[in-house]
Amino acid sequence: MTETNSPADLKTIGLTPFIYCANQPLFHVSAGVPIGDALAQASDLLFLVKVFAEDAAYDKKTDRYAWGAHFLAAMSKAVIDDVVKVINHQRFTTRNKTQV
Repeated sequence: MTETNSPADLKTIGLTPFIYCANQPLFHVSAGVPIGDALAQASDLLFLVKVFAEDAAYDKKTDRYAWGAHFLAAMSKAVIDDVVKVINHQRFTTRNKTQV
């Protein structure tokens, strides 16, 4: 009998860094966050990216919105990349268990 985790049971693995300083990651995604919660947070961050990018496009006097959008996009990408690693690992593990 094969044991599979439902998506609700999957959690981030915390292997994805973001925002580098001197070629070293300053931050990384935390391990153990349910992927549904992580994706909801990434969605919220991407909403802010969209708003900041729109503001940056219209306000030529400052680049603060563009930099805010840049850093929020990096954070969002890291969360999504970490979730993809979990899903791919789950898919690989499940496939190998069923082939045995």
